[in-house]
Order: sequence, then C-alpha cells, then structure tokens
Amino acid sequence: MTALDRIASATEALEPPFAAVDAIALDANSAELTRRAGGKPVRVASKSVRTRAVLERVLGPDFTAREGFRGLMTYSPAEALWLAGLGAQDVLMGYPTVDDAAIAAISRDRVLSGRITLMVDDTKHLDIIRAAAGSDRLKPRVCIDVDASLRLGPLHLGVRRSPLREPAQVARFAREAKDRGFRVVGLMFYEAQIAGLPDSNFAVELVKRASAAELRTRRKAVVDAVQDAVGDLEFVNSGGTGSLEVSSADPVVTEVTAGSGLFSPTLFDRYKAFESNPALYFALSVVRTPTPKVATAFGGGYIASGPASTSRLPSPIAFGSSVVRGGLKLLRNEGAGEVQTPVTGTGISIGDRIWFRHAKAGEVCERFDALHIVESDGRVTTVPTYRGEGKNFG
Repeated sequence: MTALDRIASATEALEPPFAAVDAIALDANSAELTRRAGGKPVRVASKSVRTRAVLERVLGPDFTAREGFRGLMTYSPAEALWLAGLGAQDVLMGYPTVDDAAIAAISRDRVLSGRITLMVDDTKHLDIIRAAAGSDRLKPRVCIDVDASLRLGPLHLGVRRSPLREPAQVARFAREAKDRGFRVVGLMFYEAQIAGLPDSNFAVELVKRASAAELRTRRKAVVDAVQDAVGDLEFVNSGGTGSLEVSSADPVVTEVTAGSGLFSPTLFDRYKAFESNPALYFALSVVRTPTPKVATAFGGGYIASGPASTSRLPSPIAFGSSVVRGGLKLLRNEGAGEVQTPVTGTGISIGDRIWFRHAKAGEVCERFDALHIVESDGRVTTVPTYRGEGKNFG
C-alpha cells in the first residue's frame, strides 16, 4: 500500500479541500535525510515545514535535537522568537533581518540571545543590530552568509544573496563584527545551484560537479581565514535537501540543512542522488464536468514560488477514494485556478476527489489550517499549520 493509498483510506470521511501527510513516508524521509547527511547533524529548515507538530516530531518536544537532527533554521525573526519561546534552544536565522523590534527582543533577552543566531553579510546589518540592541555591552550571536554560487566569467550560477565571497573579504568582515562586539559563531554556504537544481540532463550534472569542486576549495579557504581572524567557530552550515551528500562530504562542514525532503514535493522528483518519497498530498472535490474528459475541482491554485513555469504548478496525481492513477493533467490555458481547477481525465464524476502534490514543501501549508497526519495504524491526528495557529511570518 502506498502513502497515497493509506491517506485516501484514512481520510475518506473528511471534506475537501484538505491536506494530509502519511506518517510512514514522513518518518522514512526523516531517516533518509540523516542517512544522506553521513553522520553530520541536519538542521531543519522551518520554511519547508510550517507546522509545529511536524517540527516536534522531527526535533523532539523542545525543537532542539533528535535522532540525527539538531536545531532549526528559521526564515523570519518573529518565527524565531516564537519557536525559541516554545523551548527551541538552537535557532539559526537563515536570512538577514531589519526588524528593529524583533532584533531588540532577541538581543536584550539573556535567554533568547543565547538561543537565536542572527544572519549577516553587510556592515549595514551590523549597524541595524547594534542600534536595535541599544547597548554596546550586548554581544549578539551572528552567522555570516557567504556567497556559494558558481561564477564562470560573466556567468553566474546560483542565487543572488550575500555580497561576501572571497576568503580575505569574509575574514575582514568577521574581524569588523568581532571588533564591534558581535560574537561570530558560524558561517553559512547555501549552494542553490546544486541543492535546488534537478539532474535534468548531463550538462546540469557536469555543472553541479564543477560547482561542488570549486566551492569545496573556496569554502575551506574562507573557514581558515575567518578562524584566523576571529577564532574557532561553533558551526559551518551548508547544503539543502538536494545536496546533502555533497555538502556533508566536505570535512570543514559541521552541519547541513534540509526541510523539503521531509514532505518530498514534486521539485525533488528528478534527482539521481536520492529517490523521491512523497509524504504530503492535498485533496480537492470535483464540482463540475464540462466535458466527458474534463473534471473541474474546487480550489487548487496553490502555485509555488520561484521562476514562473509549469514546474511551479501543483500536480494532479490520482482521483477517487480508490485512488485511480494516471492520465490526469492540468489544462495548458488555465493551469491551477484561483477558485476552480480543471483537470483532464476520464471516469471522474461530480463529488469525486482529486489528489494533488505541491511543487514545494512548506508553502502549501499556508493554504490550509491543518494537516491530517495518517499514522501507521490508520489513526488520523489533525494538527494546526502555522496558519491554523494564527501565525503569518511573511
């Protein structure tokens, strides 16, 4: 029995639209992430989960460490404050913030300032944090984000994030941060061109290998230069779900980050290093059949972020409580709609449900108040998403 079979059977009485998670697949994905990390701790990217109960399931009741997972990477300072207030002891802000109130709340609280590490890559960040902290005696914990993209002449492969790239440049910034009273505790390298790029063809694989080799050499030089400038670091973070093997194999990397691999959305279906094991699906009700070969479902326009393309659309997988697979497609001219989503397929009736997978992981949780977690014995536990708890972190 597949994950979707188990979900469909256990949720037959629920009224769509709803989202559900197969606990067997979720737990298997958790174990696979730690296996792929090669013994290095996996920091959980909360943006790819956005559900407190799932974070607890992976990290334990204090959101801190459990079975190969250790710590959170949050995407919002308000989220970091919330989770640290719930007991999370190791929270790394994955992105810089200019939220004065949140920075002040973190910096001026003895407990929170020890639990939350702020991300920086510019002296402007240091200025803002210092001003919000309000005292030179406070020593905020900071991690430096280092550009991990691949540059081949004028060609830039990767994301546009940090302006810091070369060892001497990063070391100078680290020294300035230390001299200004900051505790430089870590470095982060996010190689999006490896972690977020499916193995779609041989050329992509060559680029990913070249990028991994370049970054491995440069990353060691950066770490050495920074430690010469400010002393030992607590952690060197790298990677994502798509690059765990590559990142964890580097001796200077002390931890890796992953989150999407817990739910395994469609954007991770074409990687050769690991096999996708979908755990999260959402169901929509068929409300009309405009032709014998088209069924229209209520809802569905849950488009993933990133460059606009068909890869960001949700994917219809099956229909009916008996889970009939195959032959379902979105219409090219309509896609996934704001209120209704037409799908091509035969044998689908009004009142049937159509099962979809999202292109990304945590983003779909912003469209549902709850996840229905189907346990191995068929029990269904309904837990609130961030949205269901009234949390909107942007």
